[in-house]
Amino acid sequence: MESRKLGSQGLTVSAEGLGCMGMSAFYGPSDEAENLATIARALELGITFFDTAEIYGPFKNEMLLAKAFAGKRDKVIIATKVGSEVTDDGQRLAVNGTPGYIRKAIERSLRHLQTDYVDLYYLHRIDPQVPIEETVGALRDLVAEGKVRYIGVSEAAPATIRRAHAVHPLTAVQTEYSLFERSVENNDVLDTVRELGIGFVPYSPLGRGFLTGTIQNTATLDATDFRRGDPRLQGDNFAANMRLVEKIKAIAESRGITPSQLALAWVMSQGTVPIPGTRRLKYLEENVAATAVSLSDDDLAALDEAAPIGAAAGDRYPEVGMKGLNH
Repeated sequence: MESRKLGSQGLTVSAEGLGCMGMSAFYGPSDEAENLATIARALELGITFFDTAEIYGPFKNEMLLAKAFAGKRDKVIIATKVGSEVTDDGQRLAVNGTPGYIRKAIERSLRHLQTDYVDLYYLHRIDPQVPIEETVGALRDLVAEGKVRYIGVSEAAPATIRRAHAVHPLTAVQTEYSLFERSVENNDVLDTVRELGIGFVPYSPLGRGFLTGTIQNTATLDATDFRRGDPRLQGDNFAANMRLVEKIKAIAESRGITPSQLALAWVMSQGTVPIPGTRRLKYLEENVAATAVSLSDDDLAALDEAAPIGAAAGDRYPEVGMKGLNH
């Protein structure tokens, strides 16, 4: 697989990564043997960039990656996240960007990942109660100590990105971005990272699975799958968004590729490194094949018409989740 420079600080990753969250959290139960087989196959296919967070499980996802990468640490780039506070016994608390919590969390993540350094350490959510300079100062100290190689932020506002980058250069900003969710194109986030030479990592590049065209109703989802409460998959929003998906499916069919491959090729055409998540070998291989898809100007124009900025109906999170974005 092609490699890409992520940002301008020296980190190189595979053109497509693997989001591992769904193997341990939020999408219902999963099978560890299948998860490990999928990760192993991802490595065989050239994926080197794996995304996790302490909140996924909590802790279970980091421990899964430790098992998957035993004896292979030098072959992978591990990104994990801090900032959504979790107690040692797994109780989820509020956002916490204090230097004290960051120092506690990195030691715990290193232990769970069974490694002595993290390649890319993101601030998962911005703590509005703590100046970003203090939080990033703590991340900078971890870089100086060798416990973290590069740092990033997730779901941050342009002004926050600039302030953070002034304390210590950011390697990546991670934010939701897809044909379903294009707000970073008109809220200055994408322009800001491009101006500053920061890499951009879209999470949920397949619209939490909706852009695959395989979700026909939420009743088929596991009772613990968080998408059952996704505003974009409810009532009239679901129907409106299905019409958008049908347009994307038609363009994909005209190209002889799947809707997933079209959606991933589109985000990669924007100069980003997406991290689609899956725990199935079939979908992993389908997603990786998207790295070989080139889109013409006509393709891009058709997608702009089919899925313009703001086309998706509904918020991308329930109200409580929306409050944590764009600080």
